[in-house]
Amino acid sequence: MEECSVSIIVPCRNEKGNIETTVKNIPSFGTRQELIFVEGHSVDGTYEECSRVIRGNSGKDIKLFRQTGEGKNDAVRLGFDKSSGDILMILDADLTVMPEDLELFYRALRDGKGDFINGSRLVLPMEKGAMPLLNLFGNKLSALFLSWLLGQRFTDVLCGVKVMFRSDYQSIHQSRGYFGYSDPWGDFDLLMGASKLGLKIAEIPVRYKSRTYGAPQIKRWRHSLRLMRMVAIATWKIKFKKWQ
Repeated sequence: MEECSVSIIVPCRNEKGNIETTVKNIPSFGTRQELIFVEGHSVDGTYEECSRVIRGNSGKDIKLFRQTGEGKNDAVRLGFDKSSGDILMILDADLTVMPEDLELFYRALRDGKGDFINGSRLVLPMEKGAMPLLNLFGNKLSALFLSWLLGQRFTDVLCGVKVMFRSDYQSIHQSRGYFGYSDPWGDFDLLMGASKLGLKIAEIPVRYKSRTYGAPQIKRWRHSLRLMRMVAIATWKIKFKKWQ
């Protein structure tokens, strides 16, 4: 149970009202902790708010980068590239998953419960109105499909919280092109990459809360079409070519 340094990547677009709470509520764990905000073309002053919060928390290691590309997947990759921790974490800035839960993920990875720890919002009761019915159906369908595709049971594959060792992420990243580059959020990208490497993937249930600021960033139909393209490629390569 050797302690590790940690980098927490927080993609944020139009999340001005959540930045200070994010910094305040992340618990202390690991030998060293850095928090990396990646701001993505906000129009509500999120970048300026991140800068203000950083100035007010000079005792913490907080970094801020402005995204040049588009989409959460691109933002996460930028944050990972700029990170220095042994363990890499993703936390959505909408705070629908509580920052306080990150310590549970850290302990699970540190203690060998899995090589890749994935959050699940669909096990514990969620706050009323937190997830629209159509989104709930889509999430459950995605989990069923990936369970069939990868031969492992998942209850939720689109939860924003995912945690892994830096060395494993680097191996996943090197083989990204195997499934194409269509995943707008990065969840399938990371999970399928981890499975291809033979990593042990474990789930941690989290309580899913309603937003208190801002609106969802998902462009449902456009993003879904891009994800379906990646899914088709993955199905062909996994089920018919057997990971060749």
